[in-house]
Amino acid sequence: MKALGNVLWFIFGGFIAGLLWWLAGVIMFISIVGIPWGKACFAIGTLSFFPFGKEAVNREILTGKKDVGTGGWGTFGNVLWFIFGGFWLALSHVFAAIISFITIIGIPFGIQHGKLARISLSPIGKEVVDKEVAEQARKKNAERVVEEYSN
Repeated sequence: MKALGNVLWFIFGGFIAGLLWWLAGVIMFISIVGIPWGKACFAIGTLSFFPFGKEAVNREILTGKKDVGTGGWGTFGNVLWFIFGGFWLALSHVFAAIISFITIIGIPFGIQHGKLARISLSPIGKEVVDKEVAEQARKKNAERVVEEYSN
């Protein structure tokens, strides 16, 4: 089912949405200062192409290590992102989700718009992976945390 959902999503707007996100990422990279936001645009673009079966996960959960995007600088970048566009991008996805839910047949698309709304709020420090990988990473991270508390 996720393959069918991805094909339908791609045909009915996912292709254009992903390309627009990638174009925004290229523009951010050209500016040099916008590289962290450019990386975020590529992550959102990747999710926009084929969102079914994918999830955005904090990179620290995936790797078990902090990096520039998951630490204080990442938080600062996400705050700037939120102020200068993230809120409005997320709001547009929420609006699209509501319309999708109203149509009833569009409920699966509404769920995907909800996913895109969440990553649009704070994309820096996130990585797009398969749902199974995200689940395993969360499990492994929880085991690490439990081990740290027991020592």
